[in-house]
Amino acid sequence: MALLAHAQAKSYSEEDYYELGENVRAELIDGQFYDMAAPSRIHQEILSRLHAIIYNYIDAKKGSCRVYPAPFAVKLFDDAKNIVEPDISVICDPSKLTDRGCSGAPDWIIEIASPTNPRHDYITKLNLYSNAGVREYWIVDPKYKKIYVYNMEADNFSIKVFSFTDTISAGIYEDLSIDFSTFLMDTF
Repeated sequence: MALLAHAQAKSYSEEDYYELGENVRAELIDGQFYDMAAPSRIHQEILSRLHAIIYNYIDAKKGSCRVYPAPFAVKLFDDAKNIVEPDISVICDPSKLTDRGCSGAPDWIIEIASPTNPRHDYITKLNLYSNAGVREYWIVDPKYKKIYVYNMEADNFSIKVFSFTDTISAGIYEDLSIDFSTFLMDTF
């Protein structure tokens, strides 16, 4: 099946998504497939370090939340038309976890912006995640060395912009702060 990042003649579903096979990386958004480019080394470095920090924090606190790096399928709605693979998903409600991934909105999602299609992370996914009920969404942008933090709690929507020299507090945790300067400066 050829995957396209523009309008397709057919509307696809969850069943079609799982028929793609494990060697195909794509997301299903509003019934349309979007190819996912192979990640760069910098993307993977950022992903690995952020996952390790969050995993170690949850483990040390004996927390009930779980953190999963991509590829990890997240079915955002019951409509079977939206399955995404965020770079990092933090799920605090264990009833959302299934054998296939997550069914429902994660509490916290981190995406590392793609240099080939940043609109996908900044617009398409931001709107999708906000509508699904994701509490917190971070976009880490290696090209501009910025981190965009969206607090999407219903009564407290806010956007803050940070640089790769800043320490950022996670909104879903009271005492988790990530100092980007300690691990990103040697990556570039």
